[in-house]
Amino acid sequence: MEKNSKSIPRKKIEPAARMKELPDQSRPYEKALRLGTGALTDAELLSIILRSGTKGKNSLQLAEEILDLCKFRNGLLGIYHLTLQDLMSLDGIGEVKALQILCVRELSRRIAQMNTSSALCFDRPDTVAQYFMEEMRHQETEKVICVMLDSRMQQIASPEISSGTVNMSLVSPREILQKALSYHALHLILIHNHPSGNPSPSHEDYQVTRNLYQAGKIVGIELSDHIIIGDRTYFSFRDDGFFDTLASQEETQTDTGD
Repeated sequence: MEKNSKSIPRKKIEPAARMKELPDQSRPYEKALRLGTGALTDAELLSIILRSGTKGKNSLQLAEEILDLCKFRNGLLGIYHLTLQDLMSLDGIGEVKALQILCVRELSRRIAQMNTSSALCFDRPDTVAQYFMEEMRHQETEKVICVMLDSRMQQIASPEISSGTVNMSLVSPREILQKALSYHALHLILIHNHPSGNPSPSHEDYQVTRNLYQAGKIVGIELSDHIIIGDRTYFSFRDDGFFDTLASQEETQTDTGD
């Protein structure tokens, strides 16, 4: 994970030696037993998961190739951007090994998310953004999630509303509120990402926020926030005062009898 300050710098492995030909102190498995897994480099950790290499390439060399595979971000973070097909393009990585790596990636994401959730306050945009940051900022296409909350602002569920090339103007408040009613939610937070890394809202983002806010008031489900995730940054409609503006407009319309 990105916040792991104990990640140990990698050093390239000289080619050819089979794992059993390496000295004991250089074999990842033996090193882990002797010193603990915290003493291993990223490549050594990955090589233990791989277990074996292929002809002319041991598991440590194969691990190095995986860490260098992503064209725009090397190392562990690069694995977030690799697909099953990307991994299987390497000589020595078949479907089983590729799935193992993707499963480890998913486990790391879930562990990080669960670790954050224990102290998470869903009425604070900064902590909500932090909770979803690692899951959302690596996405290469837009993804929309709706966080369902109870009366105490505790998370009930976070179903995915849409994924892929998302036109936010087509996100249906009706569909979202139907899901919220099925979960008996009283509050909800809409979250989506901008793959560009820039979380600045578009005209469509403002439009769907206004529509969902107004529709939610009719059925008694409060839109507590709409958060856009960028690369290590976010935008909160609540923090930006947009909901205050909507409430003020409603009061003005009531006072004028519109």
